[in-house]
Amino acid sequence: MDVSIVGAGPTGLFSAIALARRGHRVSVVDRDPGPAADGTWERKGVMQFHHPHGVRQQVPDCLKAEMPDVGRAVLAAGAEQIALPAEGARPAMKVGLWCRRSTLERVLRAAAVAEPGVAFKRGHADGVRQSGGRVAALLVDGDELPADLVLNASGRSGKLGTALRAPEGGADCGLAYVSRHYALLPGAEPGPQNNPFGWMKRWPGYMCAVFMGDSRTFSLLVVRLSRDRELVALRHEAAFEAVVRSVPGFGEWADPGRSRPITGVLPGGQLRNAYRGQLDEAGRVALPGLIHVGDAVCTTNPIAGRGLTTSLLQACRLLTLLDADDDPASVAAAFDQWCEERIRPWFDDHMAWDVDEQRQWAGEDVDLSRPLTSGHITAAAEADPSLMRVIGPFIAMEALPATLTAIEPRVRDIYASGWRPEVPAGPSREDLIELITPLTAAAR
Repeated sequence: MDVSIVGAGPTGLFSAIALARRGHRVSVVDRDPGPAADGTWERKGVMQFHHPHGVRQQVPDCLKAEMPDVGRAVLAAGAEQIALPAEGARPAMKVGLWCRRSTLERVLRAAAVAEPGVAFKRGHADGVRQSGGRVAALLVDGDELPADLVLNASGRSGKLGTALRAPEGGADCGLAYVSRHYALLPGAEPGPQNNPFGWMKRWPGYMCAVFMGDSRTFSLLVVRLSRDRELVALRHEAAFEAVVRSVPGFGEWADPGRSRPITGVLPGGQLRNAYRGQLDEAGRVALPGLIHVGDAVCTTNPIAGRGLTTSLLQACRLLTLLDADDDPASVAAAFDQWCEERIRPWFDDHMAWDVDEQRQWAGEDVDLSRPLTSGHITAAAEADPSLMRVIGPFIAMEALPATLTAIEPRVRDIYASGWRPEVPAGPSREDLIELITPLTAAAR
């Protein structure tokens, strides 16, 4: 069949390759022209393209299942497999990749460009034309692309088919961040690590994290409450670097004897949790042949690194449904049901967790009169490591958030006893403000 895919991000590119290999004729529509001749790729309108990502194991697993050659190409481009050694009764396990999103997307795009049966069209998708109650064509800048199926992989800000779906649910995450990419110097070892993807610590009012990348690169990330205007100045290079150097463990990564910056300081904001299914307000598939996938269905707070995983899991499930059924209406309905069961729980988790996170960052104590969110539950493993038998699969996204309810009574008892997570050594939020204020004044 003729398939038009709107959006050339990871979801659209992955879907294009997989569908073409099934014998379908695929057109990918995006306003972005791809990498420039000199290799640079600005990727306008895709803020997250340049920021750090946690590439969970579900991503290479999806590549291995559908296009193992592309998975190998990602590793050849410098990505590294993260594997935890066996510990006690737990066997050795793969948990993800050290890989920048830009590297993953470059490999996917090159594979899609080279794939027989995939064509690219630069332009804006204006809408769809229907005939006989189903999709007949995708409208692109006034032209028509005949299509039996249109996949809307246009991302979090896409508007295609908006009037044909029930309203979006969601809310602002309440957080903003700045990041910067670095490269390790020849022979230099990485800095301190406290998790498989790098390093992360949290203080009242802010958080610092390191994400390892491909080809001996890494990203430093500083997160604040979006309403905290006094820390907006972190987007200035002098302020960012001063804060980096002031945080124990964090500054060691950016030591000039260990690494060098390879980008400027990159701001990130307007982060939303959002969920929107396939159906209209009456619970029907309004236009058979139009299916929404990836961030067009679900976006979550990027701090937890779930976006690539939820998107590629959706793409893999949709492929399975299309393999088994050629009725676009029943495929859309079945896909919507699966997303409700397997994707929406991650959105719901963030909707609760992020509100609680904002309270905690503002200095409020845990409220034991309310259900405990996953943030409080996972933190309690510091007091009782045996909880990791349940928390570990949740963190790895191998088990849904509902599995945490089994240990909530134990976690509630831990907090009721007076225990609270230890605040690590390091500057307070007020210390950061005092540090960066004169630097910001100098920049102005």
